[in-house]
Amino acid sequence: MKQVIQIRCKNNKKTLEVPIGSTLYEVYRAFNLKMDFGPVSAKVNNKVQGLEYRVFHNKDVEFLDLYSASGMRTYTRSLFIVLCKAVHDLYPKSKVVIDIPVSNGYYCNINIGRPLTDDDVADIREQMQTIINKALPIQHYETTTEEAISMFRKLGDEAKVKLLESMGSLYTTYFKLDDYVDYYYGSMLTNTSQIKLFGVEKFFDGLLVRVPSVEDPSKLGELIAQDKMFEVFRLHHRWQQILGVRTVGDFNEAVKQGYSNDLINVSEALQEKKISQMAETIANKEGVRVVLIAGPSSSGKTTFCKRLSVQLLTCGIKPVQISLDDYFVNRVDTPKDETGDYDYESLYALNIPLINEQFTTLFKGEEVQLPSYNFQTGISEMKGKKLRLEPNNVLIVEGIHALNPILTKDIDDDKKFRIYASALTTILLDDHNYIPTTDNRLIRRIVRDYKYRGCSAQETIRRWPSVRAGEKKWIFPYQENADVMFNTAMLYEVAVLKAQAEAVLEQVPENCDEYAEAYRLRKFLSYFASLPFRSLPPTSLLREFLGGSSFKY
Repeated sequence: MKQVIQIRCKNNKKTLEVPIGSTLYEVYRAFNLKMDFGPVSAKVNNKVQGLEYRVFHNKDVEFLDLYSASGMRTYTRSLFIVLCKAVHDLYPKSKVVIDIPVSNGYYCNINIGRPLTDDDVADIREQMQTIINKALPIQHYETTTEEAISMFRKLGDEAKVKLLESMGSLYTTYFKLDDYVDYYYGSMLTNTSQIKLFGVEKFFDGLLVRVPSVEDPSKLGELIAQDKMFEVFRLHHRWQQILGVRTVGDFNEAVKQGYSNDLINVSEALQEKKISQMAETIANKEGVRVVLIAGPSSSGKTTFCKRLSVQLLTCGIKPVQISLDDYFVNRVDTPKDETGDYDYESLYALNIPLINEQFTTLFKGEEVQLPSYNFQTGISEMKGKKLRLEPNNVLIVEGIHALNPILTKDIDDDKKFRIYASALTTILLDDHNYIPTTDNRLIRRIVRDYKYRGCSAQETIRRWPSVRAGEKKWIFPYQENADVMFNTAMLYEVAVLKAQAEAVLEQVPENCDEYAEAYRLRKFLSYFASLPFRSLPPTSLLREFLGGSSFKY
């Protein structure tokens, strides 16, 4: 008699007996589920696995499609291996670097020994489609790390060799697509035919790989211009090339050789230099009266504002910071979201007419009485706090809507200087595994929320999709309005955040939905060598999250 196990399916709340050793795809078919854009992977006891995974014990299973962030990561990784194989097939001595998440796609640097042409990109696209049409299996293997290192060394992939050598793992998983072998961080599709939609087009000196939209996977994500952000990434990559620390393997090797303090000092100095240059630009630009600073959650805007204020003072400008929180409308007038709750992230939760009226009055050299928002009563109050700007004063305004032109619609553009600040992670795991900038910010927020707000990692992870949705609606559409973009991420920071983040993430219980993300982040952190944060300067932007800052918050 065939041995069976019980599977509880979260998608339809049903339980079935399946043969022991069934793959997740066989389990999916047994439940007779219908998913228009899936399944692409599944959570097994709240750990994400590929559909080739076999179950040998009773399990809870939730199948994931392209509407989920995890499912989209699986799809994207699988598209990357198809791209790498296609380039390898066409140009055997080539090198592919999956480099920058930009314009709702992924910029890839394709080195084929000469400049990439439109015809090359067309050939790559056609070869990718051929691989997809052949319905080739993406095979999953596990071997000793020593054997994996030897294999990738023979293939000439030194970035993967360095990464695997520095991890200290006994075993390593790798993937094989026909004759092509590669390593990826996370699950993959089981067959190339599961890739239904993709785009590949010429982008600057490389190409842009486009993936389906999370909102509507039947369409590609909208192609948006992010030239300024792209240039920030490229600038940091050029700097990392000079340092010889382009990937996490390079970083771990430098730490092992005793260069950690140099990495910290150079990273901090580079940021301070950028902030100093920004302050000089503001000081030399005639007529600037307000500096508008926007950026997503945990981008370090608060510390950046304080450091910029110090540098402005050295340029003879005295900054005056105004909090947009004091310009909230009365709670009863606050817009509501689709669930009926007050939407404090909405632009229209702010008193826009009052902002424009008071800023205009201040720029005329006249006095205003600033509002104060009472968060207990939900009432905007006037408490007699007055402000008049002196000739050497400049307003500093920081908030999620700061770059939205509606916020300061009555203020002349020549009076504004706009800054977009975000943690744009530029170090790569290896040539084919980039690090999402959102992971960097989420880890920062997990550490800060636990340390200063008494909030568990589980709660921070639970809220994160809502935070991201707000950013996508209110911040990202206006980031290219910035006069200057400032990258708050530092080369060494994940290594410094690692110890505190791991300790908090380990507290997330296995029986909650957030465990899958906590487990993924712990695995991500395991790639990095750990650094103590005691050697960070007291003005470091990371002190906002770790503590020990010389600034008051």
